[in-house]
Amino acid sequence: MPQDLFSVKDKIVVLTGGLGQLGRQFALALEERGARVAVLDNRVDEVLVRQRFGDRARNERFLFLSADVTVRATLEKALERIRETWAEPDVLINNAALDSPPDSAASENGPFETYSESSWDQMMAVNLKGVFLCCQTFGGAMAEAGSGSIINISSIYGLVSPNQTVYDYRRANGEIFFKPAAYSVSKSGLLNLTRYLSTYWAEKGVRVNTLTFAGVHNNQDERFLQGYLRHMPLGRMAREDEYNGAVIFLASDASSYMTGANLIIDGGWTAW
Repeated sequence: MPQDLFSVKDKIVVLTGGLGQLGRQFALALEERGARVAVLDNRVDEVLVRQRFGDRARNERFLFLSADVTVRATLEKALERIRETWAEPDVLINNAALDSPPDSAASENGPFETYSESSWDQMMAVNLKGVFLCCQTFGGAMAEAGSGSIINISSIYGLVSPNQTVYDYRRANGEIFFKPAAYSVSKSGLLNLTRYLSTYWAEKGVRVNTLTFAGVHNNQDERFLQGYLRHMPLGRMAREDEYNGAVIFLASDASSYMTGANLIIDGGWTAW
């Protein structure tokens, strides 16, 4: 029998933002294929875990840990638990992030000239500093062990500017609305952090890649969808399970010669 290049069986995966919409999908897809998944989130309790994972939360291949990606001590504690329970991690998926969705407060989506400094700092702390700290903590452990794969989750808005016409429906109602710069800047920063670490840790056997996504359908306002989909060649937002294949690819030996790269899965958004 030929070896399954896409196998993740028995790999130990650290997944941040693991209780979110996509995090849950990644965790389930990896566990279904035999990986052991440490699901990290800033608030983990039994009720929330059961809501998100149901009876599968009892599977011994899951480990649910509270950790704040902006606080190194909580990440180090999580690493200690992972080592005690299993062993050194093999894969890190930096999925935790903040965004300013279309229905967020007006103060989060005002003009650039008056955008809140505290909002900027908070988004940079989670989306960029959080990845930096996770790479230091879990990536450093993988480098010391001599192998690993890091997957930094980015966005099309880290490659191109948000198309503000998508939000015309808000302005048509007399609102002052702009998709803010902080999300784009934080996500674009991941691209060069990926490149830096891919060369820095190449001789240590740790691969580092960026995975760039477009929007995921999540019962958004129909007026938002109409504006968004006019700019989407495939004419729809992604289903929440449509990025699982890319995660499996980057976590497995199928991508063994891929590092420092950006894999874009965006329905064609950046092709225009």
